[in-house]
Amino acid sequence: MAQKEIPIPASIEAAWGLRERSAKGPKPGLTLARIVDAGMRVASTDGLGAVSMSRVAGELGAATMALYRHIGAKDELLALMVDAAFKTPPDPRGPAEDWRLALSRWARSYLIVLRRHGWLVRVPISGPPILPNQVMWFERGLSCLGGTGLTPPEQVSVLVLVNGFVRNEAILAADLDAAARAAGGSPDDVGAVYGVLLGRLVDAERFPAIHAILASGAFDQPGDTDTNFVFGLERILDGVEVLVRARSGSATS
Repeated sequence: MAQKEIPIPASIEAAWGLRERSAKGPKPGLTLARIVDAGMRVASTDGLGAVSMSRVAGELGAATMALYRHIGAKDELLALMVDAAFKTPPDPRGPAEDWRLALSRWARSYLIVLRRHGWLVRVPISGPPILPNQVMWFERGLSCLGGTGLTPPEQVSVLVLVNGFVRNEAILAADLDAAARAAGGSPDDVGAVYGVLLGRLVDAERFPAIHAILASGAFDQPGDTDTNFVFGLERILDGVEVLVRARSGSATS
């Protein structure tokens, strides 16, 4: 059975440099890059919900319909904004860098991008990476796992696992930050306030494990998202390392 040809949206072709502007006629005032940059400015200033084709057109001093000569729909604009946020990929794995150090560096770089552009985690994921910058991040992530003995599907699964962990950590931090600021506090107050409230509600007989945590003062210290991130990432990599060692043992046995 012949494989069905899947059309590539014009904006994606343009992002990959596969679609050239016609040389005929005057040079257009709008470019795909300017539109995407304007969308990112709106998202950074007023949140993702403020991004619309009309709002972005207003930022550029252009008619809304003029944007549709470059981008087919708002969903395409959001996808291109996400890709632009990832324009700088992490460095390739160094010759003396083992897979674990390289993948940890990749994950930290990913978290930095998500923190720098807080609106990123509010863009729904519609599928695997397809735009050039995200594909390069995918490439750099997979290259971390070269020589581990993991099968190609396992390498992809590991990267999906790490990617999901980093994104979830960024979403949780963003949600807690928004809730704390809405309440007039700071993210550092969340744990302490939670501990006080929980301490008034639970008793040692019904909730012995929680009571022990409260008694230890674990919630009294300011929250440290970096510590939690490192702890979670290291535990994931511990599990991957078990698999890597198993594959290595199988290869040598």
